[in-house]
Amino acid sequence: MNVKIADLMTSNVLTATRHQTVGHVRTLMASHGIHALPVVDSDKMPVGVVTTSDLMSDVSPTSRVGTVMSKQVVTIPAYSQPRIAARTMRNKGFHHLVVTHEKKIVGILSTFDLLRLLEDHSFSPKNAPKVKQRKATSRKR
Repeated sequence: MNVKIADLMTSNVLTATRHQTVGHVRTLMASHGIHALPVVDSDKMPVGVVTTSDLMSDVSPTSRVGTVMSKQVVTIPAYSQPRIAARTMRNKGFHHLVVTHEKKIVGILSTFDLLRLLEDHSFSPKNAPKVKQRKATSRKR
């Protein structure tokens, strides 16, 4: 299987800035059916990620995204392999990774994207042991 992150990711990623309001970002995410947005600075460099989990608490709609976003941004190159993304997500406890190419955001990858990959590829074990037929034997007691 020669699948790359670029084959799995969602491209045309919407982004937010840390100065936008929580209310605006909630509306944006709900209207597009998305669960995470990279937060970028004026140079479009990722500085955080805001997720629906961040917005679920009693945060005022007038609060700034910068106060609720996760400041730890985990990126993965678009040409990387899905197993690297899966390991990173598991080790970091994240459900979304920002996908980059030459330091620019080109997509976002979620755990659901990786699950879709598993769903689309059936697994068949190599060199599976063969089931031996048992001979019918009578036991003497």
